[in-house]
Amino acid sequence: MSFWDGLWRGRSMQFESGSAASNSIELTKRNPSVSLTQQGAATGNLRINLSWQMRTSDIHGKPRGSGSLRHPFKLFKPDVVQAHTQGVVNVDLDIGCLYELMDGDKGVVQPLGSFFGALNAPPFVKLSGDDRFGSPSGETIYVNLDHRESIKRLLVFVYIYDQTPAFDRTHAKVTLYPNNGPRIEISLDERAPQARSCAVVSIENIKGELIVRREVKFVYGFQAELDRLYGWGLQWGRGYKTKTGGR
Repeated sequence: MSFWDGLWRGRSMQFESGSAASNSIELTKRNPSVSLTQQGAATGNLRINLSWQMRTSDIHGKPRGSGSLRHPFKLFKPDVVQAHTQGVVNVDLDIGCLYELMDGDKGVVQPLGSFFGALNAPPFVKLSGDDRFGSPSGETIYVNLDHRESIKRLLVFVYIYDQTPAFDRTHAKVTLYPNNGPRIEISLDERAPQARSCAVVSIENIKGELIVRREVKFVYGFQAELDRLYGWGLQWGRGYKTKTGGR
């Protein structure tokens, strides 16, 4: 392992906790799922974190040049993203979670509409914080897996609300930190310049086993389009939601 690899990993470890600091599982197209139950990680509070950085180097192919050799720490400094008018592109990524409980209750936890959820009462999902600047701490959702028998399925999604669609200009990552075992990482590394929302990862209770599955499906609308894609059956309005049907 090179010096720079060690330095980069050392930086990231400050955001990790418990045994998750020593190893990780990356969900990819080829390896899209993992069982929390089989990992011994289906209890306690599951922390789901969204973080991102704004960069342009991989979009415009801008070389770092010899200045990066003279000042190697500039390699880790993100470039300012600018629009065609030379104004800074403002991207505010929000994390949310669609939930369905075993008793048929359905809903959403998200900053929009102040649906922050609850950790020790239904839906056992709670949002903490609304990061508007892409800081390393990001936004976090907590899931109380001690009530896993009450949870049927969850869908964690990320969306850009009332800002420039620019998923292709963000290096976004959703990381799951179980109470025990390795962290689970899902990168939003596919290009979808005009997309406003992305279904990132699902957690499903299948006969008592909690399965985490990579989704990474971009859509050009918002929560209502994700709802239709995954058959949640909610009725959506701007800033609020109501249930439909007899459930």
